[in-house]
Amino acid sequence: MPKPTSVHVCSACGHETARWAGRCPGCGEWNTLVEQVRVGGTGSARGGGAGGGGDARLRAAPVTPVALADVEAVEHDRLSTGIGELDNVLGGGIVPGSLVLIGGAPGIGKSTLTTMALANLCAAGRRTLYVSAEESAAQIRLRAQRLGGGEALAVPVIAETDLHTVLATLEQEAPEVCVIDSVQTLHSVDLSSAAGSVAQVREVAGEIMRVAKRRSIAVLLVGHVTKEGALAGPRVLEHLVDCVLQFEGERERTYRTVRAVKNRFGSTDEAGVFEMRDEGLVEVLDASARFLADATRSPGSVVLCAMEGSRPLLVEVQALVSASELVPPRRVVAGLDRNRVALVLAVLGRHAGIGLGNADVFVNVVGGVRVDEPGADLAVALAVASAAKRVALIGSDERPLACFGELGLTGELRAVAHADRRLAEAERFGLRPVLQPEAHRTLRAALSDALSPAREVVRAA
Repeated sequence: MPKPTSVHVCSACGHETARWAGRCPGCGEWNTLVEQVRVGGTGSARGGGAGGGGDARLRAAPVTPVALADVEAVEHDRLSTGIGELDNVLGGGIVPGSLVLIGGAPGIGKSTLTTMALANLCAAGRRTLYVSAEESAAQIRLRAQRLGGGEALAVPVIAETDLHTVLATLEQEAPEVCVIDSVQTLHSVDLSSAAGSVAQVREVAGEIMRVAKRRSIAVLLVGHVTKEGALAGPRVLEHLVDCVLQFEGERERTYRTVRAVKNRFGSTDEAGVFEMRDEGLVEVLDASARFLADATRSPGSVVLCAMEGSRPLLVEVQALVSASELVPPRRVVAGLDRNRVALVLAVLGRHAGIGLGNADVFVNVVGGVRVDEPGADLAVALAVASAAKRVALIGSDERPLACFGELGLTGELRAVAHADRRLAEAERFGLRPVLQPEAHRTLRAALSDALSPAREVVRAA
């Protein structure tokens, strides 16, 4: 019997090394090497010598390359999930034989979304299968009843954690669309490591991919995330699948956002917005109207004309500035990149004369939405300046002031993409004027135009 040996595998990139190290030699990440037990020696021991590895190389036959112009491109009819926002993010629907990885925090609604998609596909006459390695069949039935029953109760389901049993079921049932919830909880008996380890996740994903491609089964893999928000498991998992969807939002809030981080069959510029209700996830077709309904006209508030993929979105950015009793003062950010907000505060102090070194600064995007684009710089600067000066930013007709633009380190405003779409969305809600880089070349000029016509707020006694 072969002697068991151990190998250290990086949880970020999958690099293998014989000895443990604090830093991965492959990707440079710290504290990511995890020991795994391997039976039969290392890969180099199996691949060399006069054994199977050398014979395999001798038996290998060369392949004749083919020009790309001679390759026949096959167009597949996409499978519509019946959820418009999800279909848009996927590029028009699910491609048969593709692997889609859906990641998100616990309780964000991943299982709810996949159950709704399978219910719609089953109602359309598609063969479906729900594989649950986390919940029992009874728990899935309760969720299906909560989502309205009917079509959801007709979805076939199995509760199984063994990889080979799941693969045998896929071979026998041959569904058109299958949901596996989740890839980190399946395990293979061929490996001695625990479920969710680097080796197990890599083996599970690889075997499922081989069956899905051979039988043309579209597989939706539900994935866990780490405490930092990244997908758990080796980075090779994201390279292996065809599409990676990121489910974002806060469990305490009702709005959820689905973004495509990777998509081999479509664009990554789309994003879908949902609202969590008792009956499940509901598509938000006019997200700007939802977010602007509660917009205030108080100091520290401004409307940002943002872009969610190719869709314009109006959201409210709020800021609070107060005297600090701590050294250093606090910087609390929600819905934005904290480092980007620190850059904006530094430019405000250097080029706009608004020093905040002795003040606590709180910045928040209302509604639980996360904005990851440089076009939010001007909105953050205006909201913080408004809160510091205690001056309300008001546009025409007593409506909130809208803006967008990137901020440079020298205090200049830079143009951002899709300015026409942003302006058209603001015009649809009667927000004018809109502060933008084309009309204001510097941050100081934009602050002057924004603060001068506004009404000052009398300090409370």
